[in-house]
Amino acid sequence: MKLFFFACLLGLSGSLLAQSSATIQITNTNATSLSQTVVEIPWSTVLKAYPQIDTSQLVVQASDGRELPYQLEHRGQKGVQNLLVQFSLAPKQTLQLTLRRGTPAPVKAKTYCRYVPERFDDFAWENDNVAFRIYGAALNGRSDNAYGTDIWAKRTHELVLDKWYKQDDYHKDHGDGLDYYHVGLTLGAGDIGVFLNDSIQFVHNYRSWEILDNGPLRSTFRVTFDPFTVKGITVKEVRTISLDAGAQLSKVQVHIEHTSPKPLPMVVGISLRSEPSPVLQDEKNGLLGYWEPKHGNDGTLGVGCVFPKTPVSMLGKYEHALARLTAKSTDDLIYFTGGAWDKAGRITSSADWFSYLQQLAAQQKQSLRINVLSKKTGN
Repeated sequence: MKLFFFACLLGLSGSLLAQSSATIQITNTNATSLSQTVVEIPWSTVLKAYPQIDTSQLVVQASDGRELPYQLEHRGQKGVQNLLVQFSLAPKQTLQLTLRRGTPAPVKAKTYCRYVPERFDDFAWENDNVAFRIYGAALNGRSDNAYGTDIWAKRTHELVLDKWYKQDDYHKDHGDGLDYYHVGLTLGAGDIGVFLNDSIQFVHNYRSWEILDNGPLRSTFRVTFDPFTVKGITVKEVRTISLDAGAQLSKVQVHIEHTSPKPLPMVVGISLRSEPSPVLQDEKNGLLGYWEPKHGNDGTLGVGCVFPKTPVSMLGKYEHALARLTAKSTDDLIYFTGGAWDKAGRITSSADWFSYLQQLAAQQKQSLRINVLSKKTGN
């Protein structure tokens, strides 16, 4: 009985000394600032720092005591894959994050994506800065069909997709923006196609969809396209797209499988208008940018792509600015694509837009340094 009582006391003592918090240090090794950027911390790192973590009772704090918004990212899996935290960091600055047990403050959703069956299988996604959509198979064969990526001009930090689709009048600006961007049978705002015999072969529209995460700080979805055959080559494509809070560009991962005996030529492109307007094609740094001509009272959109793997061959052809890629028989191509509207007030010129793309490209070259600092126990 005494031994049993002593064992119970030991167990009680262990529980009272359970880990109550952990500290993770994040250093911005870049020469550029991170402004309200969503930072991805691998869940394996979190568990190493805080093995007794309770995801239902988790608070993330900066070193000055501020509680930071976060998201547990699943990437379509049952278990957590990453801890996403949004904060700012100056060049070479270090931030210490404390993970502790507690009741977190509610986090307002800043990203959102959804399937839109009421509008011919659109799939749309947005954050607090921008909104996009691609087109589903229901549009195939219709006179109003479109292939590429559409961008919506927003000037509000609020999420508008549900509101705009419900109003069904989003081609007019009612104070928070509109959809005036023309896609048609083009690559639009940074879509991808096969490039054979010196011509763009469009992938057409997606067949099925799956949401992997849906906010509040990152929304990720996956779309699958019907296999198609071009010049005797069969191509299968699955596309995973994610958008972070505060960003102007989505991250696109294109999984390609094809039957060509050689690497398959591909192009990512931006549709160009007939009027002269600034174009950026920086092959060395993987930047493709376009500052559209002013669209009457609607203002001006900047559209752009960033390619982490450099250099990238580029050309202008078929009323597109194009970046040339190649895909092995089974391959994953990764790039960023998106835009900005001058009436939103954040990016108001071609110089601003091209500078934003340059900064994003620089950030892709150097990763953040993440270290586990300490663990704290208590009662």
